[in-house]
Amino acid sequence: MEREPEMLQHGPGAALYAILDMVVDNYRPIVDEFIHELNELEQDVFAQEFRKETVHKLYDLKRELTRLRMAASPLQDILGQLARARTTLIDEEIQLYFRDVHDHTVRLNESTDTLREMLTAAMSVNLALVTVQQGETVKRLGAWAALLAAPTLVASWYGMNFTHMPELPGRHSYWILIGVVAAICLVLYVMFKRAKWL
Repeated sequence: MEREPEMLQHGPGAALYAILDMVVDNYRPIVDEFIHELNELEQDVFAQEFRKETVHKLYDLKRELTRLRMAASPLQDILGQLARARTTLIDEEIQLYFRDVHDHTVRLNESTDTLREMLTAAMSVNLALVTVQQGETVKRLGAWAALLAAPTLVASWYGMNFTHMPELPGRHSYWILIGVVAAICLVLYVMFKRAKWL
């Protein structure tokens, strides 16, 4: 107000405008910092490995945005009323300034809402990526289990100590059995590799 002494002739409304304008202007760097932090967190969300601290940071940022929204939202109502008020305390010229601060507050609240939506989307994407990654791990484990199941089945079949198994006394039975097990494992491996399970 000392830099613009002509504003003082408008009375206490000018001082109120100066205070509210300063408050709203000081929220802008906070929102810019949140935008910067969200951009960094988005890179972490799409990183190759899952990091639990990324989810914590996303949640903390969402909590901070909610606090900012709760602090800035009432200003929008107050400034809206001051911009429309018909009173002798605030002259019409100062009401134009209040409308300008009100517009800044509306944009601030819209930015905050947009950031909160983006954070919600980032948390959902993070959860989806973790689920996909777990699904890939389960597929790989399932493929390896199937590869190990074939030789286990054959070995358990021939390990039952029956005396009348017709293929046991044959001269080449052992090598044929190894070849059959290797062929089954090879076919399963090729199938899983084509299905991109391995």
